[in-house]
Amino acid sequence: MKGYLFALFMVLFPAQAIQGATVPISEDTEACLECHVSLHPGIVEGWKKSRHAQITPGEAMTVTGLGQKVSNKDVPAELRDVALGCAECHAIRPEAHKDTFEHNGYEIHTVVSPKDCATCHAEEARQFENNLMAHAYGNLMGNGVYQLLVRSINGAPELKEGKVVLNPANAATEAESCLYCHGTKLEVTGTVTRETDHGEMEFPVIEGWPNQGTGRINLDGSLGACSACHSRHQFSIEMARKPYTCMECHVGPDVPAYKVYAASKHGNIFSAHNKDWDFKPVPWNIGRDFTAPTCAACHISLIVNTEGEVVGQRTHEVKNRLPWRIFGLIYAHPHPREADTTIIKNKQGLQLPTDFEGGFASKYLLNEQERVESRNAMQATCLACHHKSWVDNHWSRLVNTIEQTNAAAVAGTRIMADIWKRGLAVDHTKGGNPFDEYIERVWSDLWLFHANSVRFASSMGGGGDYGVFAGGRYHLMKSVQELSDWLEMRLKQER
Repeated sequence: MKGYLFALFMVLFPAQAIQGATVPISEDTEACLECHVSLHPGIVEGWKKSRHAQITPGEAMTVTGLGQKVSNKDVPAELRDVALGCAECHAIRPEAHKDTFEHNGYEIHTVVSPKDCATCHAEEARQFENNLMAHAYGNLMGNGVYQLLVRSINGAPELKEGKVVLNPANAATEAESCLYCHGTKLEVTGTVTRETDHGEMEFPVIEGWPNQGTGRINLDGSLGACSACHSRHQFSIEMARKPYTCMECHVGPDVPAYKVYAASKHGNIFSAHNKDWDFKPVPWNIGRDFTAPTCAACHISLIVNTEGEVVGQRTHEVKNRLPWRIFGLIYAHPHPREADTTIIKNKQGLQLPTDFEGGFASKYLLNEQERVESRNAMQATCLACHHKSWVDNHWSRLVNTIEQTNAAAVAGTRIMADIWKRGLAVDHTKGGNPFDEYIERVWSDLWLFHANSVRFASSMGGGGDYGVFAGGRYHLMKSVQELSDWLEMRLKQER
């Protein structure tokens, strides 16, 4: 019977020719495919197109130098000579996963984690673990100030004694809003019995699932989801290198990265010519494989020039090329040194990288020399296409934009502080939420949307409409003036 099934699957899944050899499928994966080829044809067809189905880890381990994709040289022997299929990913390390369950004679877990991927991709998993994205759940849910902002957005409104009260959002609302990108905390809460074509089967019930957020807390204790960028089950390098993947979370208006990119000269070139680009090679050759950067080219990918010289080292620790964090809460600031930002305390004792006057919590942020190193790593890709004078002038404009938008945020925040001091709104020091009243919304829109829009337009597009009218300087100045006019009107009413 096993021989018949293997012959059948060699027809269903034509063996990929690799240096004159074929890629065998393990008996365990063969057993999975026997059912799932008809139950989940989309998943199976996607997997068939993946490198996992087309090359064995053992073969991949023979690749050295810049083309290396398997960074772990201690891949278990039983995995080396078969395609990485269902069983190789969903049955590995069963003792580490709280969602492991018995399934047709196999110990299977639903959620594949970065620690599972580290079996082959150890260096990439280590880098990602040190990335702010991997800590996105904890950095959001473990920060009291951020939680007040989340409550003001997701809270369930209720009218009590003529006033709107925001009750905490339920888990489903959180999961499809902020935690869609930041990641959920997965927990097994029980089991459920389902009727299947093979009779009754018992499956784990996982709270927080489904989710592919970058900071997901997995059932083996690991952080993150590789599938946030390398979507299951094809795990495509091409997909991770195209800006549409990043757009899923970075579309705005708080982080309008994709909108700015799409409207920029780089985005215009991508839109016109990406059909002629090759997104698959490792390393990625600038000029030959692509002619304008995508998100991955600037932040992650291993880039070489046409002479084969390294322009940018591959990193899954995205902050390695970021001297500044232009996403302002409340101000743009030097990038945090550690991925866990809950450790940061400003001089008021709040978990913020700046104080309300714009001063930096410097102990936790990159110093000047570290910013220079990160800037040089980022600019290396720019210099592969642009003259140094172009790059230097672009960067000086960005630094000016950071200074100017921070100054506007300081002006607005000082007005807001006066409003709080006069008791015209209730701030956090008096037990209030500093983001939920109308005038507080005007203040938070100032830096959360408008200042951020200006900064992203400056950094990714060199300016343009997103930096002026489409959410930018016009609205930034309007917000400052609205704060000032609101306070003046209230003071006149009290006279």
